[in-house]
Amino acid sequence: MANAAQVQRMSRLMIKTLRDDPADAEVLSHKLLVRAGFVRRTAAGVWSWLPLGKKVLANVERIVREEMDAIGGQEVLLPALLPREPYDATGRWDEYGAELFRLKDRKGGDYLLGPTHEEIFTQLVKDQCTSYKDLPVILYQIQTKYRDEARPRAGILRGREFQMKDSYSFDTADEGLAESYALHRVAYQRIFERLGLEYRICAATAGAMGGSKSEEFLAPAAAGEDTFADCPNCDYAANTEAITYALKPVDAAGVPAAEEIPTPDTPTIETLAAHLGVPASATLKNLLIKVAGEIVAVGVPGDREVDMDKVEAHFAPAVVELVTAEDFVDRDDLVRGYVGPQGLEKVTYLADPRIAPGTAWITGANKEGVHARNVVAGRDFEVDAYVDVVVVQEGDPCPACGTGLKLDRAIEIGHIFQLGRKYADAFQLDVLGQNGKPVRVTMGSYGIGVSRAVAALAEQHADDKGLCWPREVAPADVHVVAAGKAKQTELALEIGDRLGDAGLRVLVDDRPGVSPGVKFTDAELLGVPTIVVAGRRAGEGVVEVKDRRTGEREELTVEEAVARLGA
Repeated sequence: MANAAQVQRMSRLMIKTLRDDPADAEVLSHKLLVRAGFVRRTAAGVWSWLPLGKKVLANVERIVREEMDAIGGQEVLLPALLPREPYDATGRWDEYGAELFRLKDRKGGDYLLGPTHEEIFTQLVKDQCTSYKDLPVILYQIQTKYRDEARPRAGILRGREFQMKDSYSFDTADEGLAESYALHRVAYQRIFERLGLEYRICAATAGAMGGSKSEEFLAPAAAGEDTFADCPNCDYAANTEAITYALKPVDAAGVPAAEEIPTPDTPTIETLAAHLGVPASATLKNLLIKVAGEIVAVGVPGDREVDMDKVEAHFAPAVVELVTAEDFVDRDDLVRGYVGPQGLEKVTYLADPRIAPGTAWITGANKEGVHARNVVAGRDFEVDAYVDVVVVQEGDPCPACGTGLKLDRAIEIGHIFQLGRKYADAFQLDVLGQNGKPVRVTMGSYGIGVSRAVAALAEQHADDKGLCWPREVAPADVHVVAAGKAKQTELALEIGDRLGDAGLRVLVDDRPGVSPGVKFTDAELLGVPTIVVAGRRAGEGVVEVKDRRTGEREELTVEEAVARLGA
């Protein structure tokens, strides 16, 4: 008799497939995972994993564990309910803002549901490791994380509760951190290749995690919330938030002196450019914001938009707000619609590198209905800080080779960080060095969205009929369909048992009273790599073997089918 764990009969499986897409589903993975009965919504951003979905999730976890173990990682499991104090020590209790799930116990103590565990792992290593002999060490867990998303969407792609693998490396020197980072980078490549995911490794920003070097693993998909830039000429790739350009000053010796020009009724870049008959790129746009209550001006070329995510990242953890009409009261130097960087008082001026020293612009003259031309950066005004703050566009030059960049959407499936000593400093994580003196430990942090990887797979591996799982993550290796009568069902169960004995994971559709058409449709929807149909030639001992991805079909005897599939 076949190993019961290897053969799952659909007559005994809790599964309910749907013919139509859920009304609230916007992206492909949401539609297909719900229709195929892999997940069900419990609340906004909270999902239940049903039997077949849990098998896929477990397969992803297994691959992640195997590759983490292969680089010497040690698995632990830390609590999801965490005290406030460690996050106060690093400032992240406040930095996380509204996305952090906060709660109080009956005694009034503050707790949170962990979005990530740098603080707790740091405390654990401080308790367990006291000597350089205890390091290096890599610890990891696969655990439920929490984030209070304002607008949970796209099914399991962006939920408020999700499965994540987070690992942390601890070394006594920066060289050791670089080695641990490299180990994770290669391990992640192996993981995503085994999962069957198309991915790109992109330069990224560290954000609230902190640290120096950071890279994202992005899976290209129309449903992706990240935009990344890809160079068609070299291997450069980066999240658009991480693209930076070198400051290139120009010679302004031949530029005439700045002069004011009347420009009535031109408070916008569009009206100004039309009035003067110049391209918007010749103008300087100055966006006013407030940072911790103080007014800051952000300068970009008039034909470009300010990327507020970049601005907020630059000033984090300070709160960034747009100015309001009230902020112009009692500020004679600020004239709405006619702001220019020259003559501003008590205003920090931040500019994109495109506003390089020596570049000349048409900009506001800080007077109603008046602009100024030939206003030169570095001559007529000073820039307090240069930061890449424009929204990256298709065709912008590659920072590495100058070729026009291509933009694409992607799902973030992994992120690796060289944290350095930010968290070790917060908790005074030292070990005794070889010379008997304390050594401050340096850290790395490495995450994989385990449940998100399932959604990414569904986005990348599907067609108009349903899911097409890669074999290593599929809920079964073979889906055997009994197309109707008792003879077909008997043969389907026999094949299922024999394939199970051969070590394959088998799903047998033996549901009574279900038409062959519904079974065929479900087989394609569920996406098991190989479909075996016990149909019209069952009495002859002949079955049809179909490749779910390619659609190729072949009729084989039962013996031939078992021998080929079990090989």
